[in-house]
Amino acid sequence: MASSPPSADPFVRRPWHELPVVLAGLIRPRIDGIVTEMGEAIRAEVPAYRRPVDSAVGRDLTAAIRRALWQFTELIEHPDGVQDHHAGHFRHLGRIEFLAGRTTDGIQAAFRVGARVGSRRYVEIAQEAGLPPQVVVPLHEAVLVHISVLSDEAVKGFLAARHRAEGEARRARRALADRLLDASREAGLGREVRDGERDGERAALGPLAERARWPLPATVACVLVRGAARFSVPGADDALLSVTRGGDTVLLVPDPEAGGLLDRIRAAARDRDAAAGPAVEPTAAWLSLQCARLALDHRPPGGAASFLRADDDLARLHLLRGAPIGRLLGRRVLGAFDGLPEGRAARLAETLEALLGSWGRSAPEVARTLGIHPQTARQRLRRLEELFGDRLSDPAFRFEALLALRTRALDEHGR
Repeated sequence: MASSPPSADPFVRRPWHELPVVLAGLIRPRIDGIVTEMGEAIRAEVPAYRRPVDSAVGRDLTAAIRRALWQFTELIEHPDGVQDHHAGHFRHLGRIEFLAGRTTDGIQAAFRVGARVGSRRYVEIAQEAGLPPQVVVPLHEAVLVHISVLSDEAVKGFLAARHRAEGEARRARRALADRLLDASREAGLGREVRDGERDGERAALGPLAERARWPLPATVACVLVRGAARFSVPGADDALLSVTRGGDTVLLVPDPEAGGLLDRIRAAARDRDAAAGPAVEPTAAWLSLQCARLALDHRPPGGAASFLRADDDLARLHLLRGAPIGRLLGRRVLGAFDGLPEGRAARLAETLEALLGSWGRSAPEVARTLGIHPQTARQRLRRLEELFGDRLSDPAFRFEALLALRTRALDEHGR
């Protein structure tokens, strides 16, 4: 039967076998003094640890040094002993360093300083005790191996904590994007959102935004990149929230009118169709996405890939979004054209739109707008008066008729 592989041993080289066991007993009574000396040296040479001894950082540093010294004496006495209980402590130390915002450079620098002080003091102790000079070389090697292993364990703990935090941040960023783009918010479109409600929504999003490491900006804009399940903006990905919706990438851009993020996205999307919605409050991000999607869905057919700005076409997008209602409105308001020959109905419709868009509502003005003879315009206007009568002077009818005509024009353009 094949034997199971041995567990990974960080102490592959064990120079403690070459050290006299008596050295452990000589070091232990001096541990408190060495801890103090190492701590002072580390605080003096490593900026990240320049904190008072009685601070949280100072206490953690003292505890870690003391643990390392006791482990070193254990290794002298039991070179082949299990060291898992110490490894777990130093991995935990690495996690603490990450959570405190420090770096692996600081950890490794602290271990190097500690190794230098420890090596010097251990040699002094050995010489004072009259141990043979041959002990110095393996003693130095033992210190270097020991510190290297402890440093590696702390870095492992640091990297594991960072990986976990990054994973949590990625999940929180996706959750935050989903919350902001939640289409159910559309239910509030028909009413004005009060300041108290808006502040309440922002406050509710605060903890999630904090976990996502994405402070809620004053405004956001959504950029829809068509047909891009994966899309990256070099150097800007951390500033953006990104999710995939139906094979497209949706980017949430903070404070889009500042910082040049939209220009960088435009450059990254140069070979794709993309559209940027208008800047809105974060809690209305879904509306910015809706505008971007409408702009792309109804862009003129053909042509090269382009980057659209929905801000430039909000009136048309508004009509497109309400097109089903606009058609119902058209049936009611423009029903007078029913039964007329198609060509005549079309000519009267364009005349009505010109009339509604004119200032003086005169035949010459309508004629200039349509490029027809004034007499032809008069004939059409008389026909409109026969069909609609006094309603042509009613502001409510004029507004509804104009909406219906513009909706009809959008339908005809889309066919």
